[in-house]
Amino acid sequence: SSKFSVNISILIVAVVIFLLVLHHNFQSLSDFLKRELSDSSPLGLQPIDFIPAAPQRLIDERNDKEISVVIAASDERLGGAIAAMNSIYHHTRANVVFHIVTLNDTVDHLRLWLSGTALKNMRYRILDFDPRVLEGKVQVDPQKADTFKPLTFARFYLPSLVPHAEKVIYVDDDVIVQDDILELYNTPLKPGHAAAFSDDCDSTTSKVAVRGAGNQYNYIGFLDYKKETIRKLAMKANTCSFNPGVFVANLTEWKLQNITKQLEKWMALNVVEELYSKTLAGSITTPPLLIVFYKQHSSIDPMWNVRHLGSSAGKRYSPQFVKAAKLLHWNGHFKPWGRTASYAEVWEKWYVPDPTGKFNLIRRHSEAYEAK
Repeated sequence: SSKFSVNISILIVAVVIFLLVLHHNFQSLSDFLKRELSDSSPLGLQPIDFIPAAPQRLIDERNDKEISVVIAASDERLGGAIAAMNSIYHHTRANVVFHIVTLNDTVDHLRLWLSGTALKNMRYRILDFDPRVLEGKVQVDPQKADTFKPLTFARFYLPSLVPHAEKVIYVDDDVIVQDDILELYNTPLKPGHAAAFSDDCDSTTSKVAVRGAGNQYNYIGFLDYKKETIRKLAMKANTCSFNPGVFVANLTEWKLQNITKQLEKWMALNVVEELYSKTLAGSITTPPLLIVFYKQHSSIDPMWNVRHLGSSAGKRYSPQFVKAAKLLHWNGHFKPWGRTASYAEVWEKWYVPDPTGKFNLIRRHSEAYEAK
């Protein structure tokens, strides 16, 4: 029996030691989790932390709260992209990095413009877009070959342009930002949504109908509902469309849902079947996005995309409203660097003159025109 009691004692000691070790381990794990979750970086909630010794570079990058803004810059509109970036840069305290997508022959001009002016302290990367990725996906009319703008499709390829970002903002080159872009970046995206756009039926835009634009605000304005492929999708023709000139994208979700491949599929199908509506002249970027994001996108605050400033030469908003807008968008034919744009004085405030003198600003301050 004495042997039995010794065994019991050993067993009790072993159990106590085991419990102490277990308690200690739980204590350490609890402290570790508390530390991780109280850390201001989002890393604490990412499974990456449980990989032993995450590389230091990765940790540093995440803590830096880098805000990626993607903008396309074509040579003939370079002044637009410059003014847009200048307005964003001046209104934010956040660590914004611009990813400027351009074509090979524009790179040197762009570099000179950025490095030789007040914009030299801006953080940016210049990305060369290869138009060959669009082969077989866009029908180019040989007579209008010079009007084909490959850079309008850069937004379809966000994950390959900014591979390390989880979230990006895309903006067109014909915008001016009047508030901190961090607010737009923080737009909440619903679970399962890869992007947030501004809907065309929102109060700020639909108040002013655009003359002669057909169904500018509905799916039927962009897609040909006489085609069986479109009808089979069962998307309501009167569904409110959205504007793809300003949006926030969740790239983790984008990659997960293979959005780029889906967009390419609809581009290639259009080449064969001509699925886009003929009523809206030249909008070949919007239809694939409308199909892929049908009822599958979140919304950005309409004040972050106050648009149609370029759809006519007349004033369509009050000066107070223009001042209150967080982002102004000159979509339409009348660009603020052109001859007859409205509110061009707001845009000019942010324009940085081209040190090479190549970008010719066509000003139109003639009293005769204003009197018309």
